[in-house]
Amino acid sequence: MKNEPFDVVVMGEILVEVATDVPFGHGVPAQLGISGDALNVAAAAAAAGAHTGLLAVLPDDDLGHAIAARIAELGVATDLLKFRKGQQGVYLVHSDPLGQREFSYARSGSVGSTLSPEDVDEAVFSSAGAVLSGGIACAVSASSRAAVLKAASLARRFIFDPNFRPRLTTASDASALLAELAPQSFLVTPSFPGETSALLDVDSAGEAASKLLSLGADNVAVTCGADGIQLEGPGLSEWVDALPAPSVVDQTGAGDAFVGTLAARMVHGDSLTEAARFGAAAASLAVGGKGGTGFIPTFQQTKAHAEGQPICV
Repeated sequence: MKNEPFDVVVMGEILVEVATDVPFGHGVPAQLGISGDALNVAAAAAAAGAHTGLLAVLPDDDLGHAIAARIAELGVATDLLKFRKGQQGVYLVHSDPLGQREFSYARSGSVGSTLSPEDVDEAVFSSAGAVLSGGIACAVSASSRAAVLKAASLARRFIFDPNFRPRLTTASDASALLAELAPQSFLVTPSFPGETSALLDVDSAGEAASKLLSLGADNVAVTCGADGIQLEGPGLSEWVDALPAPSVVDQTGAGDAFVGTLAARMVHGDSLTEAARFGAAAASLAVGGKGGTGFIPTFQQTKAHAEGQPICV
């Protein structure tokens, strides 16, 4: 499939993940993993059946190539990866039994933040079924933001997840970015109430969708946590219920699993509503694993869960 267009291309920063079950401290046992929103999305898309490519920058050393091996293990093509000298970004996460999280990052000036417009291959991005990126990729550096803007201008279907992180950017800058990218987006996936309140100054999921449509987005999927998803678009206004999770270990990557699965199924011909249902099912299964890629459900598992069949995680 190397010479065939990608169904889905994802771009962003990859991080090494250090996960613990108890608060951080000397001698605390931890589990190493590879994560970051871009990888989580790409892994979900690949598991849902999409030929998926990932554009990211890794250190040109043993660690970088070990990360690339994990990316390939997750079924994601490594053709678009770039290798450069630099420091790999890392984050620590503590998850309690209810899946709540506490993060600490060491990513300033990471090699992943050197992503630039020169890394965006016009032929690859214009031929992909869908291109996905988010606010984190835009916030880590000016060059990475420019790369996302270039990708959005090339994509046939650009999907943007605002993924607002106050540690990386201000609400005003993130709001301006959202207004800039909405007219180029086939789909925008903000979360309610946090992002919609901070970036759009609205009080409901419906208002958030209406505002994004007025800004030029083709479609909007407002994710409302454990409640569900509000879909809005031309001739479309529908609520998709969330599915109860069979097991909750860590909520890291649940939103990424939703977006990646939705994109994959949409490119494969499912309606936006059906793709969102599969995305909701994948998200509720993903929280059963530790870390962003701790458990990536197969599409068979996702489909069975969406149909109400019992799933063992």
